[in-house]
Amino acid sequence: MVLALVSKTLLLYLIVVACMRLMGKRQIGQLQPFEFAVAIMISELAALPLTEDDKKLHHAIIPIAVIIICQLAISFLAIKGVRIREVICGRPTLLIRNGKILEKNMRKELYTINDLLEQLRFHGIQSVKDVEYGILETNGQLSVLLKSGKRPVTPEDINLTPKDECFDHDIIIDGKLIGRTLEKLNLKREWLDEQLKEYGVTDYTHVFYAAVDNDNKLFVQKKGEYLN
Repeated sequence: MVLALVSKTLLLYLIVVACMRLMGKRQIGQLQPFEFAVAIMISELAALPLTEDDKKLHHAIIPIAVIIICQLAISFLAIKGVRIREVICGRPTLLIRNGKILEKNMRKELYTINDLLEQLRFHGIQSVKDVEYGILETNGQLSVLLKSGKRPVTPEDINLTPKDECFDHDIIIDGKLIGRTLEKLNLKREWLDEQLKEYGVTDYTHVFYAAVDNDNKLFVQKKGEYLN
């Protein structure tokens, strides 16, 4: 009995994970309303065979499969056509223009001033009058464009051309050497060993994390070096 319940739970867990993976790489806050509804329905259906004894496994799997097929079909249609995407996902709504709150659009979206001010604070904005455009996106997030005089200075504004930046390349994670990184950067293990010696490291297992930047400079954090 217990073994059957455990196996059923594991199977449903794998099914739900696979379904979420099929829905794409999005955070909860980035889901469209219909995608959020799909996620809730899948979780509810997956729980049925676990909480109700009279429900068989296929009572959850078949509806989940139907929902996922419908969701994928809708997503495909949304990609193919702008009009269809607008019908399914809606359209962004302008809430602020030239420092002024658009009351009609606020009422249309059932969006309160408190909601708006909260979102502005999340963006680090103290005043509505500093905003050129505030747009409520279809996923419920607020996009903000500051007035030109309130935007941070960029290198381009002062005629500077900084070097292009990129992510560091992971080379050791929790004591494990990432060999493909060395191959990608055309680096030798002998080079890495010499670099690690400068940090007093002779064994990869003593390294918590190490990475190489575009200039082949090594960053190393040893295990136990920073615990708090």
